[in-house]
Amino acid sequence: MISEKLKKGQLLIAEPSIIGDLSFNRSVILLADHNKEGSVGFILNKPLKYTIRDLLPEIDSKFKIYNGGPVEQDNLYFIHNVPNLIPNSVEIANGIFWGGDFELTKELINSGAIKKKNIRFFLGYTGWDAEQLENEMQANSWILTKNAYENKILGKASIHFWKEKIIELGGEYLIWSNAPENPILN
Repeated sequence: MISEKLKKGQLLIAEPSIIGDLSFNRSVILLADHNKEGSVGFILNKPLKYTIRDLLPEIDSKFKIYNGGPVEQDNLYFIHNVPNLIPNSVEIANGIFWGGDFELTKELINSGAIKKKNIRFFLGYTGWDAEQLENEMQANSWILTKNAYENKILGKASIHFWKEKIIELGGEYLIWSNAPENPILN
């Protein structure tokens, strides 16, 4: 059963058939929470043109901001791999944590204690109601994979991450690795 396979910490790779969906076309999502009430995730490979300094001038850093998903895009979220520095964070899995003491986080970034490889910021998140993600999985909208990078994924995920994951899948997916984002424009 799909719901038994789904668990936080896994990656959802958008099927190549998701074309025309601006949020999810060629997305790789870290599943941050999954339970019977629903699911939450963050898109890892959709950087925006903003840095954290653009949104919060009191933070002296140029860490990129990513589009986390279409839900609550006016809110800032973060995941990190330094729970020893950021209290009150929630473990997703494999040494990746969500949120925590934001005031302290700002101070730690400004002091240089938190580096780019330790944290990623998102505007918005991806959310699914109860059983919605299971239904999308049954409709073959997503490919579920293990996060083999564990807490190093913050430095790994880039705009080319979807293509890299599709190449790793191999087989019938290889043809999609070099296809244009919108095949109609080919």
